[in-house]
Amino acid sequence: MKRVKGKVAIVTGAASGMGRSHAVELVREGAQVVLTDVRAEPGQAAAREIVSGGGSAMFLPLDVCSADQWQTVVAETIDTYGKLDVLVNNAGVYIYSNAADMTVEQWDFVLSVNAKGTFLGCRAAIPAMKAAGGGSIINVSSNFALVGRAGFSAYCASKGAVRLFTKAIAAELAVDKIRANSLHPGLVATEMTRDLIVDQESIDRLLGPAPVRRVGQPVEISSMVVYLASDESSFMTGSEIVVDGGYSAV
Repeated sequence: MKRVKGKVAIVTGAASGMGRSHAVELVREGAQVVLTDVRAEPGQAAAREIVSGGGSAMFLPLDVCSADQWQTVVAETIDTYGKLDVLVNNAGVYIYSNAADMTVEQWDFVLSVNAKGTFLGCRAAIPAMKAAGGGSIINVSSNFALVGRAGFSAYCASKGAVRLFTKAIAAELAVDKIRANSLHPGLVATEMTRDLIVDQESIDRLLGPAPVRRVGQPVEISSMVVYLASDESSFMTGSEIVVDGGYSAV
């Protein structure tokens, strides 16, 4: 069943990890997808792989902190596919550091990519979605937007901002039939977390109180992206979807 057939989506941070998985699963379910990333070579490779498998996709370079680049990506998406239905703000970074040891530059970098990048993406996409008669914005936050964690103060702050920003724009955009929901993954095995997941001891430490004693897989998050992109979630907006093995529940 093609659950998002006919929809056009932009996915940020799609060169690898969860972003690449989101793009693959959206295409598998019938969407046309624009993969974006600051890393051109792996992003182009990901798009080529999707196309070689019979899917409809293309890659565009994007620094999510650049308003001008966002405008270009949205314009090229519409030029190629005719509209924009779905935005997946997936790109994100973290710096492991206690607040007292973090530089201002490090703080600004994390907040800029995670929070400002999400804002710029939404701002660029909203006019296109209005023109299309509606849409779905999926902002990838984190379970660390719900609970604090030592060493991740900037990351927690940035993802907490994404969480409440999403609720605010959900209230603003409902009249335009644009839904906005936030997705809150726990520890997932990706290139981004490779340096954190070095052995079983580090995994156990990061899993903390989570009752499901394993690391998540990207496709387990992507399945929720597909759901939020599809009309199956048409009565959901301003919601926070937690997929973290129970970490934030106990």
